[in-house]
Amino acid sequence: MTQGGTNLPRVGGYNQAVVLDAIRTAGPVSRVELAPLTGLTSQTVSNVVRRLLAAGLISESGHAPSSGGKRRTLLSPRADGAFAVGVQLDPDAAVIVVVDLAGEVLASRRVKLADPADPAEVVKRVAAAAQRLTARTAVDPARLLGTGIATPGPIDATAGDVVSPPNFSGWGRVPLREMFAAATGMPVAMDNDATAAAIGERWIGGRARAGSFLFLYFGTGIGAGIVLNNTVLHGDSGNAGEFGHMAVQPGGRTCQCGSTDCVGPYVSPSGVMADLLERHGAATARRLGLAGTQESAHADWKALCRAARRGDPAAEDVIRSAAARIGRAARGAAALLDVDRVVLGGEALHGIESIMCEEVDAAVNTTSVARSIRRVAVERSVIGEAVGAVGAASLILHGTYAPGWRMLTQA
Repeated sequence: MTQGGTNLPRVGGYNQAVVLDAIRTAGPVSRVELAPLTGLTSQTVSNVVRRLLAAGLISESGHAPSSGGKRRTLLSPRADGAFAVGVQLDPDAAVIVVVDLAGEVLASRRVKLADPADPAEVVKRVAAAAQRLTARTAVDPARLLGTGIATPGPIDATAGDVVSPPNFSGWGRVPLREMFAAATGMPVAMDNDATAAAIGERWIGGRARAGSFLFLYFGTGIGAGIVLNNTVLHGDSGNAGEFGHMAVQPGGRTCQCGSTDCVGPYVSPSGVMADLLERHGAATARRLGLAGTQESAHADWKALCRAARRGDPAAEDVIRSAAARIGRAARGAAALLDVDRVVLGGEALHGIESIMCEEVDAAVNTTSVARSIRRVAVERSVIGEAVGAVGAASLILHGTYAPGWRMLTQA
C-alpha cells in the first residue's frame, strides 16, 4: 500500500505542532530563533505564532536582553492551555492524575481495585474517581482534551483492546479504550504502560529528553519504552519494548510466555521476593516485616526497598542481584538500538533508584561495545515514580500537539 499524500490544511496543523514543540523544548524563545530551530520561514513562524497565541497555547513571557537593537519578545507555553487525565492501571490499584500542558500534576489519587478480575467494575470505579478528580481541580472543561490509559500489555493497538494481561486474572480480550470512552464521555488514548511512560518522559523532559533513549519502566513487572530521534517506537502490533522477555537468565522459573530464560520472572517485585526467601530464608523476611501474602505484595515491596535503602545486607543483596540482571539485559538493548541514554522510572523503583542506576550503569558501560565511542548515560526519570500515570496523560497531550507524520496523513 502506498503512502497517502497531504494537503495545505494538514501541513498548517503540522507546522503548528512543530513550532509548539520547539517552544516547549527550547524554553523561552523568540520568533527570530524559531525560524532556524524549525526550518520554517520567518513569515510562516509569525503566522503560526499568531495562531498559537490566539488558541491560548503559548504566551509572550518577557523580553530577551538587548543587543543594541529592539528587544526580542520571548514565547513560552501556557500551562493552562490544555489539560488531560492520566490513568495507570495495576492489578491492585489505579493511579489517576490531572496534568496541564506543562506536565505539572494538578491533582492525583490512588484508587484501590476491589475486584480487579472484573474489567467492567474496574472501568466504572476508575472513571468515577477520575471525574471527581477533574471536578475538584476545576479545570476549564473546554481545554480538557481527554483521558489516557497506561495498561499492562499485551495490547491490540488498532482495536484498543487489552489481550490477556498476565497480571490481571480472568481478563481475556477487553475493549478497554471503548469502555473508558463510554464511561467518561471523553476521547481516550491507550498504550502499554512502559511506552506511555516513555512518551511522558519525552513530552515533559524537553531538552533533557530530546533525541533517543531507552526507558525502563518498573511496575508490577518490567517493560521498556523506546524513543529514537524523538520518535516513539510502537512496533507492528503496538507491543514494542517487552523487556521482561529478554533472554539473559537460564534457570528454573517459567515466564508467562512459557520460556525459562526470560529476565522478567527474576526481576519483578514478586521475583525479588522469591529470591529473598530462597537466599536468606523466611526468618529474614519476618525480620524485615514482610507478610508474604498476595494482598500484602505492594506493602512488602515498599518495605523491602526501604530496608535496602537503609543498607540491610539481605535486602540490598537481592535488589542488587535483580539490578545486575536488568543491567545485562539493558546492555544488549542499548547496543542493539545504539542509544546514548537509559532512563529508569516507575512506582516500583521508589527508594532503590541509586542501587538500580549504579548496577545498570556498570553493566552498560564496562562491557559495552560502544563505550570507546561514547558513554551511555544512566539517569532517573525526570517525572519520578508517577511516570506511568503522567505518561498516560501525555498520550493525549503528545498525541494532540507533538509533530508526527500522522498529522499529514490522517483526516
